Amino acid sequence: MLPGLVGYALRRAQIAVFQDFTREMARVRVPVTPGEFGILVLVARNAGLSQTALARAIGVDRSTLVPILDRLERRGLIRRRRSPNDRRTHALELGATGASLLPVYERAVRRHERRILRRLRAGDSKALIDALDLLRNGTQPS
Repeated sequence: MLPGLVGYALRRAQIAVFQDFTREMARVRVPVTPGEFGILVLVARNAGLSQTALARAIGVDRSTLVPILDRLERRGLIRRRRSPNDRRTHALELGATGASLLPVYERAVRRHERRILRRLRAGDSKALIDALDLLRNGTQPS
């Protein structure tokens, strides 16, 4: 029964993809997880992003995000500063280590993506992403 379930197939694929991601990142001086990489990209592309906005963007509770940000901040990958618009909130930005390593992470992720996609035919990766988006959007409460 399990191999015929979409959720089971997705989870098995996710495990394989994450394992490859982890092997690729092990070559980097300060490795990150897939979730941490996503956070770094969002912070880099959205200067001054608040923790609340980031939590909303990645679909987690703020309380779940805080320990992840603490870990990234300790490693110098991000920096929190008081928001100039609302002193009750923190604006996020890349830390010095994060700014210097983001291009390294991006190259590693591109190598990882090429490796995991080489089993697919041309055009299949877009079809897969489109299908996953349909599933994700279809599972949202109305």
